[in-house]
Amino acid sequence: MRPRSMTLMQKIWLTISMGVIVTVSFSYFLLNYFYQKLYVDKVEQTLIEEGKNLAGDYHGGPITASYRKQVEWYNEKSTAEVLLVNNPRELSACLPFQIDYDSLISESDRAKLLNGDIVTKIGYEKRFGHKIMGIIVPLLDEHRLEGVLYLYIPLASIQDMTKEVADIWIPLALVFVVMLLAVGKRMARHIAGPLKEMEEVAYKMSQGDYKAQIPIRTDDEVGRLAKAFNVMARSIDEEDMRKREFLANVSHELRTPLSYVKGYSEAILEGMVKTKDDEEKYVRLIHREASRMERLVRDLLDLAQLEGKSVPLRKVPLVFSQVIEDTLAKYEPFLCEKQLSLTTDLNPDIIIEGDGDRIEQVIHNLLDNAIRYTPNGGTIHVQLEQTDPRHCQLMIRDSGKGIPKEKLPFLGQRFFRVDEARTRKEGGTGLGLAIVKQIIYLHGGTVSFSSEEGKGTAVFIHLPIWTE
Repeated sequence: MRPRSMTLMQKIWLTISMGVIVTVSFSYFLLNYFYQKLYVDKVEQTLIEEGKNLAGDYHGGPITASYRKQVEWYNEKSTAEVLLVNNPRELSACLPFQIDYDSLISESDRAKLLNGDIVTKIGYEKRFGHKIMGIIVPLLDEHRLEGVLYLYIPLASIQDMTKEVADIWIPLALVFVVMLLAVGKRMARHIAGPLKEMEEVAYKMSQGDYKAQIPIRTDDEVGRLAKAFNVMARSIDEEDMRKREFLANVSHELRTPLSYVKGYSEAILEGMVKTKDDEEKYVRLIHREASRMERLVRDLLDLAQLEGKSVPLRKVPLVFSQVIEDTLAKYEPFLCEKQLSLTTDLNPDIIIEGDGDRIEQVIHNLLDNAIRYTPNGGTIHVQLEQTDPRHCQLMIRDSGKGIPKEKLPFLGQRFFRVDEARTRKEGGTGLGLAIVKQIIYLHGGTVSFSSEEGKGTAVFIHLPIWTE
């Protein structure tokens, strides 16, 4: 069985614990370092200076009684023990503790003494229970060793130096370490807690539950991550709702024409149609509903391609007024059929960069809506003008029944209809304005609407003007 990996909280806790251990170890290292530099080296330097001062009073020749008395007097005043011997071999016999001469002064040490160098020795002595530091200062008469000065002093251990504060410092240090570890554990839980909550919410989302939210307790990076996660969850929830609504709308849109097709075709197949005129009527109804399904599928595919950008736009400079006029020319029969009056006011100097087919599709969808929802004898006005040096506006206004103000914000949503019954009767799919908004968005423009019930509707298309 594969061993379970450590959680993030355990990793953070382990990292903080390792930090505490490293800090304590480093503090111990620093304590020993400063003990060596600030105490041991200082003692050595003091002994050497004292030895040099005493050796400075020796002026060569045999060691005199007066010089020996001077050394004895200094020994009584100094904190260090000072010995003066003529022969270095006698030194071990003069010390108040057992030591081998060869371990005290080796041949290399004797060579240094003959060269005038000072020798430092450090060793542990049981009698004192401490380390002993001693320095050997040569007394030279030219190149002959007449005697040596031996100064030694017990070194206080680091425990001795800290003994006065140890009773207070050690308990405080232990309390500090315990508190630091406790705070570290709480901090690890504080950092990893929201991440664990995110894991739980993500698992719920994988099961289809997008309602769960992560509580935001801080304003740091983790808090902002939780906030972003909540925004993402809400967006996914909204998108999931739109997807369900979309599927419900598609099913609803297809169900009605399918029921017509199925019902009338069964009536024909089962011989329920008695006359040729009724049969032709049923076939026309089947053809009409099939055409509605065809338009719906085509619009759905078109919108999916535009939103997924699977069909790239082929943008070229276009004389906008020419595209509008070419599209309007195709609608003359429909305008005559409903006796609609079309007026235009087009600026011929406006050039945009766009996909000609898609821009024509925009005008086509808007004119379809204007003609469909304008009663016989009504008017449609198309205007193209430059609003500022970089933008232009296309307006298509009709004299139809208009749209209630509360429904204007929903225009352009997929399958939205102002009047469900009237739209079904007149054959709209509810996707035309959604396609228009997506095409204009891909051209860097915007779409807005203005309407008043009983006075018609105006659609405003804002697009950037092409500049060389």
